[in-house]
Amino acid sequence: MNSVSENRLTKFERNTIATLSSVLVMRLIGLFMILPVLALYTNEFTHGTPYLIGIALGIYGLTQAIFQVPFGTASDRWGRRPLIVLGLIVFAIGSVVAALSTSIFGIILGRALQGAGTISAVVLAMVGDVVREPQRPKSMALVGVSIGTAFTLSLMLGPLLDSWVGIRGLFWIAAALAAVGVLMVLTLLPSKIKVDSNQTEQHTETKTGLFDRELVSLYVGTMAIHMVMTALFLAFPIKFIEVSGFARDEIWKVFVPVLLTSVLVMVPLIRYSSKKKQSGQVMILGGLVLLVAQGVLHVGSLDGAMMMLVLGLWLFFVGFNTLEALLPSTTVTKAPEKMRGTVMGIFNACTFIGAFLGGVFGGLVYTRHESAGVFLLAALVILIWLTFKLIISRQLA
Repeated sequence: MNSVSENRLTKFERNTIATLSSVLVMRLIGLFMILPVLALYTNEFTHGTPYLIGIALGIYGLTQAIFQVPFGTASDRWGRRPLIVLGLIVFAIGSVVAALSTSIFGIILGRALQGAGTISAVVLAMVGDVVREPQRPKSMALVGVSIGTAFTLSLMLGPLLDSWVGIRGLFWIAAALAAVGVLMVLTLLPSKIKVDSNQTEQHTETKTGLFDRELVSLYVGTMAIHMVMTALFLAFPIKFIEVSGFARDEIWKVFVPVLLTSVLVMVPLIRYSSKKKQSGQVMILGGLVLLVAQGVLHVGSLDGAMMMLVLGLWLFFVGFNTLEALLPSTTVTKAPEKMRGTVMGIFNACTFIGAFLGGVFGGLVYTRHESAGVFLLAALVILIWLTFKLIISRQLA
């Protein structure tokens, strides 16, 4: 009976994971549903320019990268629950600041505060506290699935909700989601958790394990795809509205079907990767699809071809969602066991920095070369990572 119970999550573990995942999902939806539509409001904000819109899109990545470790460290000292609540309150304040702002600088400040209220490291640490050692990989996978689902759902909900409530309404919804998250944390999560003493023991492994060549290629990979993602959400919505003649509140009619149909290709790729243990090859395939997507988007942007832009967006989501699923799961697998938390901290920091850089450089390039130039920049970023990945793969073969 003991071995059977060891292989299953207890009711307490399941409930805690469900609550933590739900809270994280609500925050991520509030954070990401702005991405597909913010650029469409460039001319409605005082001092709005494509460059500053790029900053507003990506600034959350910089503040998340800065505050992730301090939040995690503080949670070790003062407890997980208080820090999750604090992070959600900061996120809610940022959402309200953005909702009330008429200037792009207010939007940037609000987005920066949204990112500063980072709870992902604390949530993952609490999962590690609550769940027994044999069940931790499964639990982390469940949280990972929740994160992926939240991202996809937010990109569909953003344009759809924007057509009803506008950009300020989206920020108010984000604040409301954070408030619901606070209530869930206070009512459904335990205030004190007994942590296995084995989890707190110090280790002295060499730091070279953190920067193993294969891990570095994964760090660079997540930075690259999130840089491309933020740049794309700056360039694509503006160009698509210009070419298609769609009204701003109709762009959901593109994002929703494109996202849903891209999943039909992405899911079989992930299953094949898992079943055949071919994550490296499928990652390279995902990178190639992303590269082709940027080429198609570039041509569609130059020619003003709506269907080329739609095809490019679909290819982007096939490649991006495939890599978004494989990169973190592969990183967890490749990380040295006793350094897994640190490795994932570096991985997440690279993710956030990539999102910030995409906004900065995407905005700069758009100012000079418009959408076509942004898609070329994205292609260059993916090409650099793919080349690096292939070199590392050959060295390890």
